Amino acid sequence: MENRFGSILIISGPSGAGKSSLINAAKDKIGDYYFSISTTTRPPREGEEDGVHYHFVDKESFEADIRAGNFLEYAQVHGNYYGTSLKPVREALEAGKLVIFDIDVQGHAIARERMGDLITSVFVTTPSLQELERRLKSRGTDDEEIINKRIQNALVEIEYITAYDFLIVNDDFEKAVDSFVAVTKAARLKKGRKQALQFVNQWRGQTPS
Repeated sequence: MENRFGSILIISGPSGAGKSSLINAAKDKIGDYYFSISTTTRPPREGEEDGVHYHFVDKESFEADIRAGNFLEYAQVHGNYYGTSLKPVREALEAGKLVIFDIDVQGHAIARERMGDLITSVFVTTPSLQELERRLKSRGTDDEEIINKRIQNALVEIEYITAYDFLIVNDDFEKAVDSFVAVTKAARLKKGRKQALQFVNQWRGQTPS
């Protein structure tokens, strides 16, 4: 009677909070999962590969997919589009996998509207704004203007913490990894309304032993 349909975990938080690091550190502990690769109109950074880090497209192609309804969610951040294509998500869910999205607060809100009862969400952040700024500067990948934009964006994003199921403050990294693994386990246990009703119908049809 086990329901093999998968679940969705959304991870959000300011750039520099350590979301990718948490996922990479936990990947051998969280079982079979699919990490959703976003589609974006921003140009690739040094070392990024199309189809590995992002699907890189032009603005016209992205907007055509919006009109066709091909995104689970999409948002415009720092003047560029980011979105999640629906087809690979459906395939992963039907295979019983945990689908992990690294998306911003706008995308989280849209995904909740469309697939809310399948979604578990976690917001990851640094212990303070000052620590976030320090991390952004220390990684050396962005200029001062981009860093300032990321900080301003973080000030907006932090207001949406209450919309998430869980909060991880990434101060002690090992503890944050343990917390993230626990969240993935909770996400796998969550069932959408459709799956719950299917179970009820199966349960009622059983002959008591």
